[in-house]
Amino acid sequence: MVVLCLALTAEAVRRMLAHLRQPGWIPIVFAIAWMTGFLSWAAADGRIRLVSLLGGAVALAIPLVFGALGGVLGERAGVVNIAIEGQLLLGAFAAAVTASMTGSPWAGLVAAAVAGALVALVLGLFAITYFVDQVIVGVVLNVLVVGLTNFMFRQVLTPHADSLNSPERLRAVPIPILGDIPLVGPILFRQTPLVYVLYAVVALVAFALYRTRWGLRVRAVGEHPKAADTVGIKVNRTRYRTILLAGAIAGLGGAYFSLVSVAGFNREMTGGAGFIALAAVIFGKWDPIRATLAALLFGFATNLQGVLSAIGSPVPSQFMLMLPYLVTIFAVAGLVGRSRPPAADGVAYRQQ
Repeated sequence: MVVLCLALTAEAVRRMLAHLRQPGWIPIVFAIAWMTGFLSWAAADGRIRLVSLLGGAVALAIPLVFGALGGVLGERAGVVNIAIEGQLLLGAFAAAVTASMTGSPWAGLVAAAVAGALVALVLGLFAITYFVDQVIVGVVLNVLVVGLTNFMFRQVLTPHADSLNSPERLRAVPIPILGDIPLVGPILFRQTPLVYVLYAVVALVAFALYRTRWGLRVRAVGEHPKAADTVGIKVNRTRYRTILLAGAIAGLGGAYFSLVSVAGFNREMTGGAGFIALAAVIFGKWDPIRATLAALLFGFATNLQGVLSAIGSPVPSQFMLMLPYLVTIFAVAGLVGRSRPPAADGVAYRQQ
């Protein structure tokens, strides 16, 4: 396995130096070979249950996939969405409060989507309408949401925890027949309803972005807004609608923290998941399917470090948490293919 990984790395470096296109099979074969060898070594004295490892990875990747999809949509439309972290956090807050008040976790999911869209609306107001630097607006929104939710948690939720911060959790719901498929069933079809919503959202976003007129317009305003405006596409209106949808999707990811992971909201409970989702967007080359796979890789690494710690593996847990970020750096550097954002990403459009 070591020899194979070294050979693949050498071939990737050769192609990069020669400015040749990186074939997709190189990173796939490398990842499979490296992971097989690594797991064989790390679990030499212990046992790793593959179903638990992969099923846990899917569960931990829920907010990352939702956040990555929101990031892909926003940047495909030409808006850099640094505020994914804020959308996840406000979504978690709104989901906990609404589910507690109504007694329905489904109402909490709707509230999470609305909260994410609200953050996106503020982002659009400053970045699209008033041409403020999009990165700065995103950073400010993240800080604002952290401060707002911390204040509300301390002043409102803590004194009234029984009525405002005790939501019903979303429980795992196995799908009949599909859940009984060997290996695949327990991993993919014995999850919480939020995971099944995630499957539908990934499929719809991937289809809509590349197979519909709406998706063509979104990609047009992200690549060449002036040309899009010339053929009659309302650039800023399209960007507004797209980032509102992106914010709602990211907000759904926030519901994972307060309705699935734990029952209730806590301060800064997202733990930087929005920034990991941004890394997944870059690693996935601004494509919804690839970004989803990148987010699953991050979820796998997070779950693996916990499993290895539980079986007493000699591998430091910090190494596993660091690994996806190293892979992302290699991706941006071109070792696993060129990573190019949409041409007008982050560029405000002023209609002539």
